[in-house]
Amino acid sequence: MTLLVAPSIINAFFDGTHADPFSVLGMHETEHGIEIRALLPDAHKVIVIDKEKQSLVCELSLLDERGFFAGIIPNTLDFFAYQLQVFWGHEAQIIEDPYRFHPMLDDFSQWLFGEGSLLRPYEVLGAHFMECEGVSGVNFRLWAPNAKRVSVVGDFNYWDGRRHPMRFHPNSGVWELFLPKASLGQLYKFELIDCNGNLRLKADPYAFSSQLRPDTASQISALPPFVPMTEARKKANQANQPISIYEVHLGSWRRNLANNYWLDYDQIADELIPYVKDMGFTHIEFLPLSEYPFDGSWGYQPIGLYSPTSRFGDPQAFRRLVDRAHEAGINVILDWVPGHFPSDTHGLVSFDGTALYEHADPREGYHQDWHTLIYNYGRHEVRNYLSSNALYWLERFGIDGIRVDAVASMIYRDYSRAEGEWIPNQYGGRENLEAIEFLKHTNWKIHEEMPGCLSIAEESTSFADVTHPSENGGLGFNFKWNMGWMNDTLSYMKLDPVYRQYHHNKMTFGMMYQYSESFVLPLSHDEVVHGKCSLLGKMPGDAWQKFANLRAYYGFMWGHPGKKLLFMGNEFAQGREWNYEESLDWFLLDENIGGEWHKGVLKLVKDLNRIYKTNPALFELDNQPEGFDWLVVDDAEHSVFAFERKSQDGERIIVISNFTPVPRHDYRIGVNAEGKYEEILNTDSMYYQGSNLGNFGCVESEAIHSHGRENSISVSVPPLATVYLKFQG
Repeated sequence: MTLLVAPSIINAFFDGTHADPFSVLGMHETEHGIEIRALLPDAHKVIVIDKEKQSLVCELSLLDERGFFAGIIPNTLDFFAYQLQVFWGHEAQIIEDPYRFHPMLDDFSQWLFGEGSLLRPYEVLGAHFMECEGVSGVNFRLWAPNAKRVSVVGDFNYWDGRRHPMRFHPNSGVWELFLPKASLGQLYKFELIDCNGNLRLKADPYAFSSQLRPDTASQISALPPFVPMTEARKKANQANQPISIYEVHLGSWRRNLANNYWLDYDQIADELIPYVKDMGFTHIEFLPLSEYPFDGSWGYQPIGLYSPTSRFGDPQAFRRLVDRAHEAGINVILDWVPGHFPSDTHGLVSFDGTALYEHADPREGYHQDWHTLIYNYGRHEVRNYLSSNALYWLERFGIDGIRVDAVASMIYRDYSRAEGEWIPNQYGGRENLEAIEFLKHTNWKIHEEMPGCLSIAEESTSFADVTHPSENGGLGFNFKWNMGWMNDTLSYMKLDPVYRQYHHNKMTFGMMYQYSESFVLPLSHDEVVHGKCSLLGKMPGDAWQKFANLRAYYGFMWGHPGKKLLFMGNEFAQGREWNYEESLDWFLLDENIGGEWHKGVLKLVKDLNRIYKTNPALFELDNQPEGFDWLVVDDAEHSVFAFERKSQDGERIIVISNFTPVPRHDYRIGVNAEGKYEEILNTDSMYYQGSNLGNFGCVESEAIHSHGRENSISVSVPPLATVYLKFQG
């Protein structure tokens, strides 16, 4: 009997060019009856088994010695569930034929994906464990609309692209194949023939686990279960609560002393969480943990957005780290990078032979500073891929917030570009309208689906309304890093105290725009790398003055309106720049090598966090003018600043800073309330290795007019120090 498979079709399969395998393989109705066809390279014998009856049906004919089989099923007019007994040499194996299963991607999901409104595409695309017709396996799906052929390759098929070509859904551009043979932990990629006929081997953009560099394969991994948001975690993220963030690079916070290798997620949890708890920080912020190929990017050039980096263990271990933080009452923020991606060939670049994820024109799609590619935010599927990723980390790992990297580079088309190197938007402006809409959409999605989670922008320009609701025209972030405050105050602190009087406004200017946005005051990793020196190294003077300057600066920062962020190592005044390849210099806390200086800073940060968290005046009204009042703002000659912080219930704390090495005795400051003021913090205390000048208890106001107020206090302000005075009534 003639079997209706032309040699040219068989050759196309073995050449790896056949793009429609389900039209040929599997079970088909023919004019001669039901026919089964199977592509099994290197097999020499195949027997069909009726799965329900567990009986042999027939042996398929070998149409091509390379391993193409077909046969008419005798006395059968209806489709039935079957298995194949395949003989390779003397070994026989019973398998499920992936080409007997029906399509599993429904039309509605395809339509939503195409219009960019599929809420969780990570539940649809990628590799997912599932059961079909009583058979367990993994369903693979990939968006590559312009590819000519796509196969899934991996440990389960000898990485042979001929064995498992996928089904194409033309309405969505998605390729699909259910593989009964695939199992947890196996490695895989997608082999594509792109629109230009080139063979490409790509990692899965939606993979939940990936190999450690330099290897680049994706790994079959289960989708983590949903983590519900708790009321306690919600409350800790609110704008009227204390938020003190410890920023951490997991690869260099602490390393194995024996071999300088990374600790794993569980080891980090054992050491990091108790430390952060003891130091009094409310939040941990991790530098990006999506899989990335180059250690020196610190995670800011990711490829596997849905894969927690395998540098420190598997996704389950990372989730345990987050759980441990929550058990200790610490919220977790993750740096998130939707602004660009590297051009590694296994990644998103020219994915199906076209600029699928990026812009084709380098004036829109190439970052000149970082030599990376810019996402095309105007493409629905790309916007869906990215915004869903933010939701994925929050929902599936219990992350409490994201900090979006390099927002300024996203929202301006001319970012770091000269005239003629960028393309204006449709109205002739410099704003990237598509990126702006993407950010609004992502923040809306986060707040709609995971209420209580934070979204924080690293935005370094004066772009308006970053933290205003998207429905009111804003970008919808909860907080914005106050890069202006950070640059101004650090440039002031670098100055020799004799010159600070001429730059007094650098410490006061931040209050001019304080209420335009909701701010985080960041002293981040960016300030202690690339020749910028450590924070301690930026301070002028001898060793005593450097430490005193830093302590006074921290006191000023913790008293100033805005949430706090401190990069690891700065809490004990590490002397050298941060090096991502080495552990922090914990040995500096050894008393035998000058550790008392560093311990003093450590104790101060711990006390600052304690005082900050227990005094609502220091956090409750950050974004409201009634929570702040300058008491001394114009004493440039003495470089003294004094302001009052106030809570909703009327609690008052006065913060006084002296940024010269000259003590100010009998310094009179006008106050808003008469009564006693207790000194609750003094960065010059001997406990912090200061000179131990101060007010030693309480000062009481007098009915002496000063600074436009009827009452005033006379205080001693130590050299290079900040003191806090709490109103006692």
